[in-house]
Amino acid sequence: MNIELVTVGTELLLGFTVDTNGAEIGRALAALGVRVVRRTAVSDDPAAIRDAVAAALRRTGAVITTGGLGPTADDITKSAVAALFGARLVFDPDVWAAVEARFARFGRVPTASNRGQAEVPEGAVVLTNGWGTAPGLWLEGEPGLVIMLPGVPVEMRNLLAAGVAPRLAERGRGGGVIRSVTVRTTGIGESALAERLGDIDAVLAPLTLAYLPGVGSVDLRATAWNLPPEEADQRLEAAASLLAERAGHYAYGRGDDDLAEVVLAELRRRQWTVAVAESCTGGLLGGRLTAVPGSSSQFLGGIIAYADETKHRLLGVPRELLEAHGAVSEPVAREMAIGATRALGADVAVSITGIAGPDGGSDDKPVGTVWLGYALPGGADAMLLRLVGTRAEIRGRAAQQALYELWRRLKRLPE
Repeated sequence: MNIELVTVGTELLLGFTVDTNGAEIGRALAALGVRVVRRTAVSDDPAAIRDAVAAALRRTGAVITTGGLGPTADDITKSAVAALFGARLVFDPDVWAAVEARFARFGRVPTASNRGQAEVPEGAVVLTNGWGTAPGLWLEGEPGLVIMLPGVPVEMRNLLAAGVAPRLAERGRGGGVIRSVTVRTTGIGESALAERLGDIDAVLAPLTLAYLPGVGSVDLRATAWNLPPEEADQRLEAAASLLAERAGHYAYGRGDDDLAEVVLAELRRRQWTVAVAESCTGGLLGGRLTAVPGSSSQFLGGIIAYADETKHRLLGVPRELLEAHGAVSEPVAREMAIGATRALGADVAVSITGIAGPDGGSDDKPVGTVWLGYALPGGADAMLLRLVGTRAEIRGRAAQQALYELWRRLKRLPE
């Protein structure tokens, strides 16, 4: 089954609200074998909504709308869709009772505008909303199928799971599924990774492969389309193994695996602790580590040593090194890492010092020059990065690369 998505809301077009509902719907329906073939965003205008839904019905015959089911004047999705079906809006006492009960739980009384939420297109199936006041609606007739869901993400997500997915699954029973697997890579660019993978597209067929670049990473997503569930799972498992094999040491995980989590798992396996010393990243690396639940067993803390004097006073970097080589240099990065192990009592430490821009660069050290320092059992070293992008991108890439290089060093160490 193919379906289209029409998201309603002027705020989406103005950029004030990011449409997360579309991604949620795409993932949920793919698991049922339902493919979202087009997404359209329209303003809170009855003609725009009507035209978008009518066009989608002509192309596909099935549409999900999100937004425009609330109690205010700009919530007009329901009436616009009802007009397409030639259905009048009728008052549903059960919906109104649910609205009153929800308001009563919060010690409030619904207003006259809330009463409009109890009006539903004649012939529509009401999808009970236990998380808000706007019910979902399933309207099917001569033009096709329209499923109307509220735009509030938590309400949409729960209604999708409880009211929509079971109905669509019943329709597609016995059909194929759409499933994906993601292999996560870092430390290599998209084009270089494609070269490394070689003739992978032909080998993976009938699965398809997508390259999803991010800040300092490239995800590889293989997708099975309309295959029986067991066959899809078998092919995806084989594809993930092959992608990881060809990507080599650049592949660090699957699915939602986070590089910081992978690093902490390796430290936990060795029963080692880690500390960080950061300059240009200002705590991003420490933030990545502390975002992982349970990280306190391995991560002892960090020092944000932005000023040279702080590098000297808290990390013990000799002033003569700072004066001779500058803060962004190999010896300073190395000493920062060593100082972090000493100051925090960690087995392992990582340091970052660099020029994130947009100003501050020179011919010798242009913007994007970053040194990473590592102190591990057996010695300390440092490495140079030449990064590009905005200030935020350079800082994000530096933190990602710092984690990747730490992971590689840990994997090379003897047990």
